[in-house]
Order: sequence, then C-alpha cells, then structure tokens
Amino acid sequence: MSLTIGRKRWAIAEGYIPEGSHGPAPEFTSHETACILNASDEEAHVAIMIFYSDRDPAGPFTFTIGPRRTKHMRFNELKDPETIPRGTNFSSVIDSDVPVVVQHTRLDSRQAATALLSTIAFAGND
Repeated sequence: MSLTIGRKRWAIAEGYIPEGSHGPAPEFTSHETACILNASDEEAHVAIMIFYSDRDPAGPFTFTIGPRRTKHMRFNELKDPETIPRGTNFSSVIDSDVPVVVQHTRLDSRQAATALLSTIAFAGND
C-alpha cells in the first residue's frame, strides 16, 4: 500500500533547545524534534537548514528515511556540519526529494513539571 502524502518543503519557524534537563537521559533530555513520515514507496533524502537571528545559516544536515517509515530526528543530535547550540533561538527549513509529513515537538524538562509542545510544521510550496 503506497501513500504518497505531504510536501517536499517544510518550515519550522520556532526552535529552541533548552540548556538544562530534569530527569533520566535520554528520555527526559530537553530537545527539539522533527517527526518525519515517509509514507511513499521511495527512500526520502532529507536536508535540514538551520537559520539564526545573529549569524549565517548552518547545514545542510542530511539523512535518509526508508520507504513507509518514520524518523524522529532530534535537533540535539545533529552534529555534521556543526552542533546546534542550546539556549539559542533558531528556525529550520526541511527539504525532501519525495513528499513527507513533518511535525515539530519540543520537550522542555528544565523543571520537574515537564512540558511538551507539538505542532504541525508549515507546508511550503514544492
């Protein structure tokens, strides 16, 4: 069953990786995540560019998602070409060579009362 749904370009205007965490790692490590669904029969080649308010963009951060698979990519784990600094506002643009669906999630565990935020990303024009 092939389901080609989504867009090839997505944007997440709000990004921030909290500096601190409360609770056991890695489950309760404060993080930003792009949850990406590739429902097609093709492998998705994904590239993420990170934009800052006070310096040049970083990226592309690249990875693949198999056909009919999902990947929850924590921005904290992006290392190549550089690490995304904690405690810094950023935005991201996500490009894929096949249509995908992107949802944005943040876990903020700086306090014992953990907060979770989740929104659908902005679907750009392909």
